Amino acid sequence: MDRRLLAILILTSCCGSTLAAQSDSRNASGYPNRPIRFIVPFAAGGGPDMTARVLADALGKQLGQQVVVDNRAGAGGSIGTELIARSPPDGYTIGYASISTLAINPAMYSKLPVDAMNDLRKLMLAYTAPQVLVVASTLPVKSVKELIEHAKANPGKIGYASNGNGTLGHLGGELFRHMTATQMVHIPYKAALQVITDVAAGQVQMTFNNIGPLLPHVKSGRLRGLAVTTLKRSPAIPELPTVSETVPGYEQVAWAGVVTPRGIPAPILSRLEREIDKSLALPALAEKYTAMGYDVGGGTAEAFDAFARKEAVKWADVVKRSGAKAD
Repeated sequence: MDRRLLAILILTSCCGSTLAAQSDSRNASGYPNRPIRFIVPFAAGGGPDMTARVLADALGKQLGQQVVVDNRAGAGGSIGTELIARSPPDGYTIGYASISTLAINPAMYSKLPVDAMNDLRKLMLAYTAPQVLVVASTLPVKSVKELIEHAKANPGKIGYASNGNGTLGHLGGELFRHMTATQMVHIPYKAALQVITDVAAGQVQMTFNNIGPLLPHVKSGRLRGLAVTTLKRSPAIPELPTVSETVPGYEQVAWAGVVTPRGIPAPILSRLEREIDKSLALPALAEKYTAMGYDVGGGTAEAFDAFARKEAVKWADVVKRSGAKAD
């Protein structure tokens, strides 16, 4: 009797595994047969949006289906991030997760709708990039050294704009303020384009912001670029020094990667990973990223996860030391 029961259990298990495999295969068959939504948790015109649109165009051609960017800004990226995490796990919704949503927000917000680090499936790092420290042309400084001296001579009178509380521009400014022992005032905005407009007009004195939107304004002279925030100079604007050349050890790197809801069938997930990897390897995509000042990502899901977790430790420490809080 025991042998017959064991045989039945083994047969049932085998049939279940076969049916599951067949189900996964059917789920992947013909994928994708309709457009894919690419959720970007930030406003149009910023660095994540610009790179996402380039990637969406390349990925759509690889998959043979349109990939549509859907900007869902708000709460430092938390609104769009929740939407990604709670979307049906069918492969028709992908999204961006960035340094803000994965590495900064958990330290800035006392309560978040989802645990982005663990509730999202990380697929691949899409890009890394420096931010650029720019000042209004009316500010009488032409170097990081002069900016520090001017700030110390005018404590509390220098305002630095960011794309919002908890963004990299905000925390990068806090890190700069801490490392230089200067007193500056944070002025949060809702979108990068308004930051650029107001710094250019002299309404606010400076910003640390994404290289993509800032680059044409720096090259045209509308904004005065002082430095990039990576440890090495950027090939996109090699004439600018790094902040670390004046403030040793200062570094902030903007980045984002492609993520999905958890639970997508393995064959669909593999197809997405494969086609995203091919898209990022395209010379045409690399050329566009380079022109905007971004370095193409790539690599494995495991490498992306490890990188994001390391960044989270760094920025949690900055948040704690600065006392920064989100609204």
